[in-house]
Amino acid sequence: MIINGVSIDATFAEAFPMKATRIIITAQNEKWALIAAQSMSGFATSVIACGCEAGIERTLTPEETPDGRPGVAVLFFAMGGKGLAKQLETRAGQCVLTSPTSALFNGIKSDIKIPLGKNLRYFGDGFQIAKVIAGKRYWRIPVMDGEFLTEATAGQVEAVGGGNFLVLAESQPQALAACEAAIDAMRKIPNVIMPFPGGVVRSGSKVGSKYKALNASTNDAFCPTLKGMTHSELPASCESVMEIVIDGLSKQDIDKAMRVGIQAVCELGATSGIQRISAGNYGGKLGPFHFHLQEIMA
Repeated sequence: MIINGVSIDATFAEAFPMKATRIIITAQNEKWALIAAQSMSGFATSVIACGCEAGIERTLTPEETPDGRPGVAVLFFAMGGKGLAKQLETRAGQCVLTSPTSALFNGIKSDIKIPLGKNLRYFGDGFQIAKVIAGKRYWRIPVMDGEFLTEATAGQVEAVGGGNFLVLAESQPQALAACEAAIDAMRKIPNVIMPFPGGVVRSGSKVGSKYKALNASTNDAFCPTLKGMTHSELPASCESVMEIVIDGLSKQDIDKAMRVGIQAVCELGATSGIQRISAGNYGGKLGPFHFHLQEIMA
């Protein structure tokens, strides 16, 4: 398959089940809602070392938030419910409770509940107040700028992590420009995040390493500087490869995000130095969700 001179490899991205939640942060204005959201979703690129994968899904208008203030929706993903709950509560306490004018709400419906402000209330040192409104429990915690309002629990849902595609280009600037175009398009798709810095990964990995302490290491088959030293998947003219990783609330959400992202890359085309689109997989052994590139782009 070739789109605008860009070859689409006959391969698939391999993804795996995760647990997820969505929370809503509101504040006096969008600036402070974003500050809290960016702090809360920091150091959350990969479960390999960060404990969770998180990112800003989108900003919200006052009409879309529970308290009628500007807000931000943040998605969190982890390998299990226990890990998700721990990361959510720790980050809420350190990054949202501390952020001026912030409030914190659940943003997803589910019968499975995990703590949000349920335990943060103890920071109130006995002065905290519970309120139940429309069947939902909230906590009002006194803080020095007034009070911190938080919903007691958040919902936990099944999700998918690890959708991905690789952009192969003639140069580093061309690969990055293509990925930036893809991210701009993909951020318009709901229910997904691209958790790496700016949505782009320059250090794609493979499972395993020659060093026993590491369970992942550089994907040498797609490293341009190693073309003469390893079994390479790259032509001589390819000097840069970058990856985009996608987590979503469903396989269909990731399908949509991959489609618009790859399409944005292909619109730049071969004349912009883009050579191929590929994907990372582990022979189908890592996860049950397979995203076949040519099927997605058919």
